[in-house]
Amino acid sequence: MSFQAYLDNIKSKTGKTAEELQTLAQEKGFLKDGRLLAEIKAGQIVDWLKEEYDLGHGHAMAIYAYFKGKRS
Repeated sequence: MSFQAYLDNIKSKTGKTAEELQTLAQEKGFLKDGRLLAEIKAGQIVDWLKEEYDLGHGHAMAIYAYFKGKRS
């Protein structure tokens, strides 16, 4: 599955784009100025996305990668 396919599936499941999730993550204190804070670990992001959006591990890790700057 391509990275874009992961993002498309996440939008279908949650109704939120990666950009919208990034904004929400910033509001939760995981990011500052759109950048993932150094002390935030993948597990924190994965746990949040699993709990609030019922994402699976792979999809949550795709969002974590997006937060780290991956775009393709």
